Amino acid sequence: MNLLKALATVSSMTFLSRILGFVRDAVIARAFGAGIATDAFFVAFKLPNLLRRIFAEGAFSQAFVPILAEYRNRRGDGPTRDLVDHVATLLALALLGVTIIGIIAAPLIVYLTAPGFAASPQKFDTTVDLLRITFPYIFFISLTSLVGAILNTWSRFSIPAFTPALLNVSFIVFALFLLPYFDPPVMGLAWAVFLGGVLQLGFQLPFVARLGMLPRLRLDLRDEGVRRVLRQMGPAIFGVSIGQISLLISGIFASFLVTGSVSWLYYADRLMEFPTGILGVALGTILLPSLAKSHSDGSTEEFSKLLDWGLRLTLLLAAPAALAIAILAVPLISTLFQHGAFQAHDVEMTRRALVAYSAGLIGLILVKVLAPGFYARQDIRTPVKIGIATLIATQVMNLAFYRPLGHAGLALAIGLGACLNATLLYHTLRRRRIFLPQGGWARFYLRLVGALLVMGAVIWFAAGPDASWLSGSVWTRAGRLAMVVLVGAATYFAALWAFGFRLRDFQKRAI
Repeated sequence: MNLLKALATVSSMTFLSRILGFVRDAVIARAFGAGIATDAFFVAFKLPNLLRRIFAEGAFSQAFVPILAEYRNRRGDGPTRDLVDHVATLLALALLGVTIIGIIAAPLIVYLTAPGFAASPQKFDTTVDLLRITFPYIFFISLTSLVGAILNTWSRFSIPAFTPALLNVSFIVFALFLLPYFDPPVMGLAWAVFLGGVLQLGFQLPFVARLGMLPRLRLDLRDEGVRRVLRQMGPAIFGVSIGQISLLISGIFASFLVTGSVSWLYYADRLMEFPTGILGVALGTILLPSLAKSHSDGSTEEFSKLLDWGLRLTLLLAAPAALAIAILAVPLISTLFQHGAFQAHDVEMTRRALVAYSAGLIGLILVKVLAPGFYARQDIRTPVKIGIATLIATQVMNLAFYRPLGHAGLALAIGLGACLNATLLYHTLRRRRIFLPQGGWARFYLRLVGALLVMGAVIWFAAGPDASWLSGSVWTRAGRLAMVVLVGAATYFAALWAFGFRLRDFQKRAI
């Protein structure tokens, strides 16, 4: 299997989903702006969305895929199918219980995740109603992630990568055509979440059925594989979701700030999800099965080569993305969101959060590449210890930054926390000699910095002053932004070529 080709496939599917996600956010911003309705919905959707990121974007796979790959490679189809059945049944029953509890305890959940809303009974009650509709999404998306983990283990990467697009399609249809039928209209967004979860699970089931691995309702808690998954799953979820937990806690801080703070952070985070999903999630998805197989085969040299390949690609693609997001913050936000109720003030407030987030983009993506280096070896304790240290440090930074910097301080704390997490993961891999870098890193860094300087200068001059992006039609801004992005991308890759980078240098095949 050509890993670069697999990465391109997964990234292209993720790109489609992210583009639809921007369309969805633009439609929501046009209809509601940044106010009470969006603050209520984004808080109500935060917990289900947190679970989506934790499960659908890696954590469940980190715990389940290495064991599933081991069963498939060493034990054959029969025991593997039994493992799938038992894990799926146990997960479904647990999720059903969690969903019922979540619906009943919605007022308590809202109070814990957004205590500042208690000062506004209307906002609080609306958030509770929205949460009760969106909470079952946890059930559907978690089962979707289990089915996706099976498909990824069988190298069917494109289907799970495309699946998130269905949630965005649901949002767009409801936001454009169905909101007038709901009272208040924001309830339509909650039902879009519910339907999106059903669509995502239903879409993947036929594909896993073709593999002969469609889960059946069979439970055996004595199964060795089930017990191993259970032991790994809790710590794995925590270990790879530190950033998401930080986002949840940041929402608590933001609920005490001025109205709109939750929404500004949400829109900035949505822009950050674009490179994180296209590169970080995609790389983690394709690397984990190969790393697990290398570890299972005892091939330590190949294990290091896979991680080295992933790290170089991350820096090569994440560094220009972080720089471009910081420079083009206003052009991006104004083009995507400045419509209808979303005004110039909202653009400026979202820009502050986005620039702060961009400081940690490389760290956010590196975590998704480095964490599989531990989980492929079924080492849970190390990422958990690092995660706890990172979470504590992030909250200290939240306390230090959120008063003087407002919502932008919360974004900066998350970004810096991600960089700390990635640094600790990397040094631990090196110290234990799990990862031994290949040669040529010093030359790689020098050439990369040169290309970044050239690209940064070009897009800075091409974009012009930020104030010029706050007027004009959406199509004018979109066309102008497209030209700046294309010029920047062309400049960057031309500079890489001039400094000696070649595509063949990044070709990689899994063993």
